[in-house]
Amino acid sequence: MTDETLSPRGTSAHQPDLNWSQVRETVLMLELSAVQIETAMKDSNTSVEVLTDSFTTMAGYMRMISETVQTLPDQGEVGVAKQNLSGVSDHVSSMVHQAIIAFQFYDKLVQRLAHVGLSLGDLSDLVADRQRLFNPGEWVDLQNRIKSKYSTREEIAMFEAVMTGTPVQDAVDQFMSEMKEKSDDIELF
Repeated sequence: MTDETLSPRGTSAHQPDLNWSQVRETVLMLELSAVQIETAMKDSNTSVEVLTDSFTTMAGYMRMISETVQTLPDQGEVGVAKQNLSGVSDHVSSMVHQAIIAFQFYDKLVQRLAHVGLSLGDLSDLVADRQRLFNPGEWVDLQNRIKSKYSTREEIAMFEAVMTGTPVQDAVDQFMSEMKEKSDDIELF
């Protein structure tokens, strides 16, 4: 990519604009906000772990109940009860599995917020260090460190879109659309 093709909204790390009016304070406020969110998520992590363990145990009990129900005879009143219990057991098991999946998404959210906090911390450190602040290589290194925290193809594409000038909200909307399509294509259980 040449400098001429770089969008005005894209990265200028290779040729930085050195007009830093209130940047340090703004970066520190953003970092503080991210760390506060991350801390709140970590505080709630213990509760989520208890819930996850509880739902995992319930899934085991539901499996045991379902297996026991299947041993009942199929005729008469017991057969009707067996059919009813089997349906309810399957429905509750499905709900338990959905809850466990929701907890897995929560865990992924905590990881993403941790990455945001680390990235903002790296940015804050760079902006606070006068020797590094005006060095274009440091800004490129920061971008590379941030990019390395993304683990999926969709996340990397979102990052690269922003770095080439796509407005952040547009890149996030595209990412969310791709993730929705991906989750619609996956049968979890």
